[in-house]
Amino acid sequence: MSSPSPQPAVTVLGLGPMGRSLAAAFLAAGVRTTVWNRTPGRDRELVERGAVSAPTPEEAVAASELVVVCVVNYDASDAILRREAVVDALKGRTLVNLTADTPDRARDTAAWADRHGIAYLDGAIMTPTTTIGTPDAVFIYSGPAELHRSHGSVLEALGGTHTHLGEDIGRAAAYDVALLGIFWTAMAGYAHALALAKAEGITARELAPFAQGIGAILPPIFEATAGHVDDGSFSGEDNPLTSSASSMAHIIAASEAHGIDAAVMRAAEGQARRAIGLGYGNDGFTRVTAILGPR
Repeated sequence: MSSPSPQPAVTVLGLGPMGRSLAAAFLAAGVRTTVWNRTPGRDRELVERGAVSAPTPEEAVAASELVVVCVVNYDASDAILRREAVVDALKGRTLVNLTADTPDRARDTAAWADRHGIAYLDGAIMTPTTTIGTPDAVFIYSGPAELHRSHGSVLEALGGTHTHLGEDIGRAAAYDVALLGIFWTAMAGYAHALALAKAEGITARELAPFAQGIGAILPPIFEATAGHVDDGSFSGEDNPLTSSASSMAHIIAASEAHGIDAAVMRAAEGQARRAIGLGYGNDGFTRVTAILGPR
């Protein structure tokens, strides 16, 4: 008679909103979960649900073969992980870093982990806390594929989709910053739109359904123009840069007539005008991607 498989275990370092959501999802899936947070008290609800609270990060690390860290940035994760006692505890274990930062910081952390005998997988969470533990969660990872496979069953307790993007340890962070660039520039544009609408007597609730319509046309545009960027065609057949720049100028004029800061739109118009000045006026807006590097 074979002995039962041991209960899977994980340690979660960092109990901000996302860290708490990760730990809660592990617990809900029946994973033995040890938690630690720099600020005491944030683990109370998790402990009531069955988590083990560790008094120090090194004791938390020692409790599990798999350690997940999720804090505000790599300065914060370094402050936890690079303490001598924690380094000693991490040796021979697997560290999955779901902290958001830059690709170079991910590569630096991977090199540090390798020097200290720590198996390292970098990752990013592409959806908000409310999705964790549900089918809507999206996780991406980069680093050793075998490491991702060996811990996949535990990580999948977090719900949603889990995609390994390749061996380059900085690849997940590269996807993260690129995709969040879309999100935050879109949110900046939406904030500007609401300010302009308000100045014209239009409430945010009145504008919102039409804003959603604008958002809905973007996915097919993303898909179509990705090919233009990859093959260098930058087609402007449907909407050339000269037309785009004219539209942006109208937005700037309307905004500044109300005293509204149009810096975000001025930046976009400036990129379009620069491309036009280089002779690309008949190309599509994605031509801008080819001129965004150093002048």
